[in-house]
Amino acid sequence: MAVGKIDRTLVADTALRLLNDVGLDGLSLRAIAKELDVKAPALYWHFKDKQALLDEMATRMYLRMVAGTPLPPGTGWRERVLISNRGLRSALLGYRDGAKVFSGSRFTGVEHAVQMEENLRVFVDAGFTLRQAVRAMTTAYLYTLGFVTEEQGVRPMPGERREGFDVGERAERLAGYPLTAAAGPAIFEEYDEQFEEGLQMLLAGIEARYGIT
Repeated sequence: MAVGKIDRTLVADTALRLLNDVGLDGLSLRAIAKELDVKAPALYWHFKDKQALLDEMATRMYLRMVAGTPLPPGTGWRERVLISNRGLRSALLGYRDGAKVFSGSRFTGVEHAVQMEENLRVFVDAGFTLRQAVRAMTTAYLYTLGFVTEEQGVRPMPGERREGFDVGERAERLAGYPLTAAAGPAIFEEYDEQFEEGLQMLLAGIEARYGIT
C-alpha cells in the first residue's frame, strides 16, 4: 500500500484488528507497518509514539460504542448510566486487552463531547449540580473500566480462560478456608450477573449520596 493512502484512521483500525491477535504487549508500530506493507518510519508521520496511537485507538473504540449504543430521546439519567456502561463493557470486551487500551488514553478530536454534553445536560436537568453529575458519570465509568480489566485478566477473549483460574482447582487449594473457597464462582464466573448487580448498587449509591431519585 502506498504511503500516501495511509491516514490516522486506517492505522488505528489496523491496530485494532491486530490487537486481537497479538495483544497490547505485542502491538508495535513495526507490526502495524508490516500489516500495511510500509516501512515503520512512515507511521511516525501520523503518530509520534505508541501512546498517541493508543489515544486514537481508544477514540475509535469509543465512537464505535456510541454508534452501536443509541440513547433514545427522553432517556433519563439512570437509564443512561445503564445503557452507556453496558455498551462500554461490550465494546471493551470486543478487543483483547480492550480495557488496557482504553485506560489512561486521551480522546482525540472533540467528537466524544457530543454525548458527554448530552449526558451532563440530562443529569443537571434532573437536579444534579455539574460537579455531582461529573462525579456520578466518572464513578460509573471507572467501575466499568476496572470491572472489564479484571474480567479480561481471567478471560482475555470470549471462550478463552487464563491458566490458574479454574474455580475447582482453586477450591481444592483453599480447602482450609471454606468461605473463601466457596466464593470462587462468584468472583471468577457469572461476569454478566456480577456486572449488572454492580451497576444497580452504583445507581443506589448515587441516589443515596445526592438525594435524587
